[in-house]
Amino acid sequence: MSKSGTILYLDGVSVSFDGFRAINNLSLVLDRGEMRAIIGPNGAGKTTMMDIITGKTRPDAGEVYFDGTIDLTKHDEADIAMMGIGRKFQKPTVFESHTVEDNLVLALAGPRSIFPALFHRRSKAESEHIDEILATIRLEARRNDLAANLSHGQKQWLEIGMLLAQDPKLLLVDEPVAGMTDAETEETARLLKDIAKTHSVVVVEHDMHFVRELGVKVTCLHEGAVLSEGTLDHVSADDRVIEVYLGR
Repeated sequence: MSKSGTILYLDGVSVSFDGFRAINNLSLVLDRGEMRAIIGPNGAGKTTMMDIITGKTRPDAGEVYFDGTIDLTKHDEADIAMMGIGRKFQKPTVFESHTVEDNLVLALAGPRSIFPALFHRRSKAESEHIDEILATIRLEARRNDLAANLSHGQKQWLEIGMLLAQDPKLLLVDEPVAGMTDAETEETARLLKDIAKTHSVVVVEHDMHFVRELGVKVTCLHEGAVLSEGTLDHVSADDRVIEVYLGR
């Protein structure tokens, strides 16, 4: 398998913690511009896989390449974030006492500290970028509202917007619809599909209805390895997946 057309290439990756194999000879390939859903029971290795991709955890064995040529095992978390891998954790962390727009400005600034960022005169390009993100994350009408006043779902969207402000090539999104209303869940599927037009995206999720809405290739992990991969229909009909994860 050539790495050249891939945004993410994991081959034979293993990692153990205190003798427990969290990731066991895992291979996973994501094409540039692809969105993939990752499912699997708790303890399947989904979070550890994300930790390896973002440099938080180093694998004991295997290859981990980003954008065809970059060996992620040779870089730390800060480097990897700068290279264009953005990660959204399950619990949203937004600046509650700042407006929606200011949250995006702060994210756009990256390493610039908070005060210069807010008082920095924005270029036309920066302003347009922020307008574009607000439209993508469905928060144009809320731009001047404090982040504290957003619903749980809207905070999740804002955090996705903060990732987009850093212009990542690859977004890793962890359980984006946990705790959302049905309407927010459906809107989030549309929002991620919009983002996937111009980015590569990995979504870790438990909500099968939401995964179906995404309509993308699904990888089911179990005991740190790929158990099944393909369309949601293919994966959910797999006896092994039913046994360890979906139940009869």
